[in-house]
This record gives sequence, structure tokens and C-alpha cells, in this order.
Amino acid sequence: MASIGKRIVFTGGSGKAGRHVIPYLLAQGHKVLNLDLVPFPDSSAGVYTLKTDLTQSGQVFNALTSHFDMNGYGDKTLPPPPDVVIHFAAYARNLLVPDDEMFQANVRGTYNVIEAACKLGVKKILIASSETTYGVCFAQGDADYHSFPLEEDYDNDPEDSYALSKLCGERVSRGFARRYGNDIYNFRIGNVIEPHEYAQDFPKYLDNPSTRKRNAWSYIDARDLGQICDLAIKKDGLGFQVFNATNDTITVRDMTTKEFLAKECPNTKVTREMGEYEAPLSNRKIREVLRYKDVHNWRKYVQ
Repeated sequence: MASIGKRIVFTGGSGKAGRHVIPYLLAQGHKVLNLDLVPFPDSSAGVYTLKTDLTQSGQVFNALTSHFDMNGYGDKTLPPPPDVVIHFAAYARNLLVPDDEMFQANVRGTYNVIEAACKLGVKKILIASSETTYGVCFAQGDADYHSFPLEEDYDNDPEDSYALSKLCGERVSRGFARRYGNDIYNFRIGNVIEPHEYAQDFPKYLDNPSTRKRNAWSYIDARDLGQICDLAIKKDGLGFQVFNATNDTITVRDMTTKEFLAKECPNTKVTREMGEYEAPLSNRKIREVLRYKDVHNWRKYVQ
């Protein structure tokens, strides 16, 4: 028997990841309202965007009880809160605005979304955290990871404001999940790759692997991120969780993961036996807990 689609409010759906995740969710039978400051880029997708400033708590509460489009006025009842809230909206990195503005906007937006969703009775909330929390992506100079693989119990100690804003989001999630007893899953999302980037950018990554250290030689296909969100929607009862959201495979040619890390990071310890080509930012938890299956492996698209 097919699962019934959920009513989902998705923040930041007009961004690089959301523009691929939302169509995936729609294809699974879900209904989605996009909260963003700009329209959804594909006008043919049928995605309604409600312009919402997430740093304003009142706007967030209002948006989470909004019609999903103009057709809602034809319903017999007023709109209930959504079944699921997925929060991707944020300043996407450092140096888009001054650090203090980025930090306060990211943290306040995340807090406002989680608080409103919890107080309105939403039982499933998915939050975009980041690979940057592992402390190397935006470190000053050439920093080393503490150990490999990078897994969810890692001692995250970033030094930059963007990664710190994402760690704050994880702590807010933990506190609200404890208080309200709902599911709040945080995804430490890897470097997001869109379909056109395999031909445009991936060959450069493979030819110059040292440039990928800040991303831990890992990535997430934007479409597979849609699969991860859908699997998380269907997996109930886990409370607060953190999941790495990456594809399976290291972005290196002609060497196993063990060989490459021994060559590139000889002073970094390896804490367990890794798969032959396992990504250093490991997705083992989403494979085991959410039953994620890698679909868009880079080797399908790049020779």
C-alpha cells in the first residue's frame, strides 16, 4: 500500500539544494509550500513560494499556518499546521554578508522555525546542518581533521562563524526535541552537486584532489538529498538525530580510500576499517538507519 503524501513547509527551497529536493518530494506524492525571499526558479514545477523573513518570529508562525496556494481558499476548513517542516534557508556560507549578520540570521531563523513548528505541534522537523561543522572547510590555512572517517560522534570544533551557526542549530534542535518529544533530524550536508556540475566542475576536482580537502573529498548529489529527506520523513520515533548527508564514494581516481588518506593525510589517524572507496565524510549512519541507497554516484557521470 502506497504511503500517503505529507503536507510539507520547506524553507529555502529556491536555493541550490532545494530546487532539486522539492521536485523529488513532489514526485513522491508530497505537497510542498516554499518559504523563501525569491520565487522557485522553475515556474513549471507548480511550487508556490510565500515570501517570508525567517528572522521575524511572527512571520514564521503565520507562514506555518498558511494556505499552500490560492486554491486553499476553496477548502471547507482553514489550513492546519504542516505534517513536516524542512528548514534549508540560511546564508549559505561565509563572506556573503559580515560574519555577525550571517551568524545572527542563521541562528535566529533556525530557532524561529523550530520553535514555531514545535509549538504548533509539528512532529517531524528536518534541519540543514553542514559539513563545515567538522572544522576544516572554513579553517584558516591548512587544517587537519582529527581522525577519519568523519562520523556523527566526532568532536566538532570549528573556528568560523558559519559552522558555529550550524552547530547552534543542532543544539537548538536537541533542546526542543527533548522538550516536545518530537523528531528533529539534522543533516550535515556535504558539498552539494547539481547534475550539470559533473561535466562542468567534477573533472577539475578529480585532477586536483588536494583542493577537495576542505570538503573531505566527499559530496552529495542534490537529487539524492531529496531521497534522504523523503526517507527521513518516513522514519519516525528517533527523536533528536544528526546524520551526515553524503554520497557513498570518495572523489578520487585510481586509489582506494585507505591509500589516498595515507598519502594525503599521513598524520591523521583512522579509527576503523573503511570501505574500499568510502567517502571520508561517511554516510554509514543514513545507510544503516534510514536505508539510504546511493543513486547518483559520480562515477556514472565522469570518466
